[in-house]
Amino acid sequence: MTAAVRDLLADVDRRLTDSQLAPSVRRDYPLAAHTTYRVGGPARLFVTVNDGAGLATLASIVADSSAAGGPPPVLVVGRGSNLLVADRGFDGLAVALGSGLATFEIDAATVTASGGALLPVLARASADAGLTGFEWAVGVPGTAGGAVRMNAGGHGSDMSESLLEAVVVDLHRGGSTALRAEELNLGYRSSSIAKHQVVTSIKLQLKFGDRQAARAELAEIVQWRRANQPGGRNAGSVFTNPENAAAGALIESAGAKGLRIGSAEVSPKHANFIQSDEGGCAADIVEVMREVRRLVTAEHGVDLAMETHLVGFEPWELP
Repeated sequence: MTAAVRDLLADVDRRLTDSQLAPSVRRDYPLAAHTTYRVGGPARLFVTVNDGAGLATLASIVADSSAAGGPPPVLVVGRGSNLLVADRGFDGLAVALGSGLATFEIDAATVTASGGALLPVLARASADAGLTGFEWAVGVPGTAGGAVRMNAGGHGSDMSESLLEAVVVDLHRGGSTALRAEELNLGYRSSSIAKHQVVTSIKLQLKFGDRQAARAELAEIVQWRRANQPGGRNAGSVFTNPENAAAGALIESAGAKGLRIGSAEVSPKHANFIQSDEGGCAADIVEVMREVRRLVTAEHGVDLAMETHLVGFEPWELP
């Protein structure tokens, strides 16, 4: 960490200590428990915000500090289901949304949810309300905000199919903006939402349908995922699917299924998943990623793109 970044974080720390957020600030806070890989080092600063007022305060603090010395590194942590943090940790400010920003309501066929609302909960509640179009989300262990940022999807659908708008807070500039779905540049596992922006709420437009059929589809999706994808310590699909191909099939045909390096292994159940052992480390996972990419490139001439977000790694460490 450079002296400039250290000074920036110290300034943010002082401002947080003098604010209403002081009780929720943690220093050198371990991030492993906030990721589904259950590995990774600490964040230099970690703060949980539980309501809109707290988030506005945080945005003002970070924006003021940015104006004084440049923006500090910021990481927005949802459920950590698509995140790998380096063993050395993250030299910046990590932000998590608390229970007060995990609520939702359903009005006719419109679902409004806070950024921290869990996708499986939204999927089940929507089905129980007789709504269809969001069943796919029952198998995605992320939050509404994170799902918008990466345009999460599965089973033939994604967020772009039902998203009307999202409210985004910019931690570098302060303030919030309501953006229509078409303004977010939603693509395959991508959007225009930056790392320093927090999705605080979303609005979905679903369709009225048969409640029992929706519930049956939920059960079918859950059963399919249990049969075809591993549980445990992983972060879902590691690589995005190249055009006209499946990353898992390419990895398997390149002979990488079951590949193990140290405490990390390509899942024998699904080749686009990497499993981490209890007590494992992020460095082993990255090494497996690197070797998988090398093997697929050698065998198929395809350079797999990362779907997992890597945080805290030096450029030369990245796969």
